Amino acid sequence: MAQQTANALTELYEADETAWLETMAKLIRARRYGELDYRHLREYLSDMAKRDKREVQSRLTVLIAHLLKWLYQPEKRSGSWRATILVQQQALAPDLEGGSLRRHAQTVLDRVYRNAVEQAAAETELPTERFPAECPFTLEELLSRELHEN
Repeated sequence: MAQQTANALTELYEADETAWLETMAKLIRARRYGELDYRHLREYLSDMAKRDKREVQSRLTVLIAHLLKWLYQPEKRSGSWRATILVQQQALAPDLEGGSLRRHAQTVLDRVYRNAVEQAAAETELPTERFPAECPFTLEELLSRELHEN
């Protein structure tokens, strides 16, 4: 019986991930822990953590690139740039309040900054040397509206 349940959960995971998630949640609510699909649950949770980290990195890259464009090409500032900065700040703020995603952001900030410089240089056609070699922003400054409200 347990093997049939495990096989059914594997088939459900492969066919309809959302339905599988709902089933996992129902089993947990019912405290039927022995029936959980631990193999796929472990894989799914690990993938979610990786996805969250990638999203933070991507959003930081876009945010920093747009802040660099904002600061180094003030004559080309636009509402679109301001909106992109604001959207990235709003999306990042809850993730960077504390915990593992904030620690991750701090750990990857230098690498993310280098990527953002490359992006900003490509979009502005300014040489990468025009931008600071080291990230001039703290995480707090990146989330501050002050950098783009002047």
